[in-house]
Amino acid sequence: MKKKKSSIGTIFFTVFLDLLGLGIIIPILPALLLDPVHGILPMTYSFSTRTLIYGFLIASYPLAQFFGAPILGSLADQKGRKKLLLLSLIGTVFGYTIFILGILEGNLYLLFLGRIVDGFTGGNIAIAQSAIADVSTKETKSRNFGLIGMAFGLGFIIGPYIGGKLSDSTIVSWFTYATPFYLTIMLATINVVLVILNFPETLVTKRIVKVNLFTGFSNIKKAFTFKELRVMFLVVFLLTVGFNFFTQFFQVFLYGKFKFTQSQVGDFFAYMGIWIAIAQGAILRPLSKKFKPAKILSFSIVLLAISFPFLLVPSERVWLYLVVPFIAIFQGLNQPNGTAIISNLADAERQGEILGINQSISALAQAVPPIIAGFVTAVNINLPTWFAAGATLLAWLIFKKFFKEEPIIEEDK
Repeated sequence: MKKKKSSIGTIFFTVFLDLLGLGIIIPILPALLLDPVHGILPMTYSFSTRTLIYGFLIASYPLAQFFGAPILGSLADQKGRKKLLLLSLIGTVFGYTIFILGILEGNLYLLFLGRIVDGFTGGNIAIAQSAIADVSTKETKSRNFGLIGMAFGLGFIIGPYIGGKLSDSTIVSWFTYATPFYLTIMLATINVVLVILNFPETLVTKRIVKVNLFTGFSNIKKAFTFKELRVMFLVVFLLTVGFNFFTQFFQVFLYGKFKFTQSQVGDFFAYMGIWIAIAQGAILRPLSKKFKPAKILSFSIVLLAISFPFLLVPSERVWLYLVVPFIAIFQGLNQPNGTAIISNLADAERQGEILGINQSISALAQAVPPIIAGFVTAVNINLPTWFAAGATLLAWLIFKKFFKEEPIIEEDK
């Protein structure tokens, strides 16, 4: 029991740190690339050119994660969770260091390199999920994955808020776009020490797994060899596509339609993070005691799809704060329950592999929206939100039509 508590506590902080870094970037990137006066791009660049570059920069992280995370996930089954978690955290430190240099030098290539390094070594989530699965039963798995979701929510609260405030020179004169990332480097270093001192190895049975640079592509192909899992993998893909159309480009909507500053964007996403944390910390746990994950998803997915278009209705920003709690709560229920179903359909020895495949699918799904949104935003600033609603609704239709909750361990022959 002491081992489990120690593992879960360290995992919680690791996931929190991962999402803190992602949250910090949310308000900074639009200001860094879309602002013609204070940004790093030449003033002659049009808004559509800026949104395209913005989209590709956002996509660089999940694309790198698509290649790197499944390798780390499989190696975590072979070498143990602890070693690979340390490697991932060290990569985070190097990635943010390069990103800071890119900001200070006004060098777009270094920004891309920093995100790629952090993304490639960013197997934190898959490894954390594997460790949670190691110390959980089927009955407690959804609740424990909910704790990861709660760390996600807290990172989403504090990250955007810190990113918005620590990059705002009107608050403190020496604050720059680079300032928040010094904090992430310090916290990542603390996390390394915590893992070394306070994280017991949770993997009991190690297995030899062949890995290579193209494991991500193999994982996408392999995902469809698991007869029952293929439906959930497709549902997770579409849910991730939908939510990332929202999170990755809604700040552009806020910047373009309501003239939000980076500090105000940070406040908005921090507010949303509070509701995600409430959903996964206070709502999910009692619901998971009464209902199976599949039952919860049958309602939360469609309600999320219905909620997205309401963001486009208000002409005054105050109404956005009334809509976004619904989006946060329904998403807060979707993510841990989807992961729990996938984990429950795999045996104990394959948690790292299956969750690594799931991470590959999620990484690809995170890379698609910003590239598409970078183009369609130039046509109409509302389109990414409509894409979010459409992808989520399609996920619900597939889930309701095709998902059957039956255990599956073996691949199709």
